[in-house]
Amino acid sequence: MAPPPTTVVSPVVALLVRVLTFACLLISIVILTTNTATLTLNFAEIKLRFKDIYAYRYMVASIVFGIVYTLLQIAFTIYQVSTGNRLGGDGIYLFDFYGDKLISYVLATGTGAGFGVTKDLKAGFAGTSSSIDEFFNKGYAAASILLFAFLFSAVSSIFSSLSLPKRS
Repeated sequence: MAPPPTTVVSPVVALLVRVLTFACLLISIVILTTNTATLTLNFAEIKLRFKDIYAYRYMVASIVFGIVYTLLQIAFTIYQVSTGNRLGGDGIYLFDFYGDKLISYVLATGTGAGFGVTKDLKAGFAGTSSSIDEFFNKGYAAASILLFAFLFSAVSSIFSSLSLPKRS
């Protein structure tokens, strides 16, 4: 049986990057889901929320997937830091590798969707009210923090690539 692969990156550093990813995801979802605005048009008030915009819904879905995966990976990494052993043997390295790649792409597309719809809709609603302008500014803030979560997730993806066992 081959000896376990030596990790290039310390498990503590990997844990720190995953915790930063989780923190960014949590901040982003709080900003996005609590964001509301009221638009007054001809004696009618329209309340605008994130769920009224499909791209913001996609952002929330990508954040939720990211949170679930990141919490799972944090648990695995805490186990590794505390015991010194990896849970699941060599198979977990492949799970880390493919999971990190997939989640990175999902977070990147969520970020792109958020920036794209915010830019388009903010230009379309320009000059209507300060409440709408603030709503889209918060959309930019949520997308920006999601971008940082993607970057941390991409770093985790690089770490998992370096940890793959070498085939001889």
